Amino acid sequence: MRNSAPPAYVSTTNACHLCMPLGACLAFKGIEGAVPYLHGSQGCATYMRRYLISHYREPVDIASSALGERQAVFGGAPNLRQGLWNVITAMRPKVIGVATTCLTETIGEEPGPLAQAFLAELAEKNPGAELPHVVTVRTPSYGGTHTEGFRRAVQAVLETLARPGPAGDHLNLLPGMASPADLRYLKRLVRAFSLEAAVIPDPSDPLDGPSWSAYTAVPPGGTPLEALRAAGRARATVAFGCDAGDAAGPGAWLQDRFGVPLIPLGPPVGLRAADRFLETLEDLSGRPVPDEIRARRGRLVDAYVDAHKYLARVRAAVVADEDLAAAMAGFLAETGIRVVYVATGDRPGSLGAAVEKATAGLLREPPFVQEGADYHTVDEATRDLGLELVVGTSKAYPLARARGIPLVRVGFPIHDRFGAARQRLLGYAGTQALFDRVVNALLAHRQEASDVGYGYL
Repeated sequence: MRNSAPPAYVSTTNACHLCMPLGACLAFKGIEGAVPYLHGSQGCATYMRRYLISHYREPVDIASSALGERQAVFGGAPNLRQGLWNVITAMRPKVIGVATTCLTETIGEEPGPLAQAFLAELAEKNPGAELPHVVTVRTPSYGGTHTEGFRRAVQAVLETLARPGPAGDHLNLLPGMASPADLRYLKRLVRAFSLEAAVIPDPSDPLDGPSWSAYTAVPPGGTPLEALRAAGRARATVAFGCDAGDAAGPGAWLQDRFGVPLIPLGPPVGLRAADRFLETLEDLSGRPVPDEIRARRGRLVDAYVDAHKYLARVRAAVVADEDLAAAMAGFLAETGIRVVYVATGDRPGSLGAAVEKATAGLLREPPFVQEGADYHTVDEATRDLGLELVVGTSKAYPLARARGIPLVRVGFPIHDRFGAARQRLLGYAGTQALFDRVVNALLAHRQEASDVGYGYL
């Protein structure tokens, strides 16, 4: 597996990733009764809200300490205390998820002890009052990407709420940054095997709920707090991601702290990856794959065969978060597409191995794999690769437009299309929906490029 050399320059031009606190806010939105809170400037919270609202098309509230120049010099503790009080009294949350930002990390402020001291004061002054849990996580933007912020926030929630106790028969499912539609599908799939699983986190309802008759400060839904308390008593943890087994991840923490066995898998995108996930559910449940799901798999295989003539030898690039990038490479390769380039904005150190595993036996030549990429380096690295297709987020649109090739939008963020919250990628059903989009994007491009036009393919 070929990996890139470090770029000759040190600046970032059109980043392929977003900032850590944004990922933390997304994770907190998947917890029951939680309000994300940024200990930083007001602009940070505004930026995060804009990104999440534009992708999910749902109202998103993110509280802020609203630090300014004075607090940058003298510290933001008074603002943090006032901000927490405002959230507690106005929104009545069950959890407040406090994430740091560049500003507070740079001045060396740690909100954890400050928040706990404030809660202790409130408890002393208001005996018997039901106060929220405050979860704090360190997420400086310069310390990593939004996916790292997401994972850190999930682990911080578990560290705060998970409790020991007698082992249960339920599962923990850590799906990563899956869409609300995929999260609902995963829950149905688990139930089809008569298994009980807690999806951690689960923003499917908070970020894709029904229309409200009146504004709700804290939307219903999210992983129940009782399920989080029971996470340390689960039978096993199934975690998606190319680094799901990493010693620093939330699944590994549950294993080390409570002895909950960890089953790391790649995201079940594509036939082979979905097979592995279904086999895992078979093993855990002791039940065979239901006939309905087997039939869906058969229809997916049939679709692969039907469309092979349209996809064979198409040269594609994937630019996505590290977990999704490897999964997409494997999916595209098994359909007959030649994956020639895979990139991520993060530097996990494991992308090359993950891509090699996902595409094993499917490609004659390994793709060029690049970590720590931005769209400037992506443009340079792919200029002579003869690309015919790009798979990535909306941020990849300028690249696809400049090359005159189609872009299939996956992952986060998707700002220039509607329905991102309902995008399906996982399992046989999600793979079928994704496969149809890939094939139709290529067919539409060829049809539009024709001088004479045609209506039969």
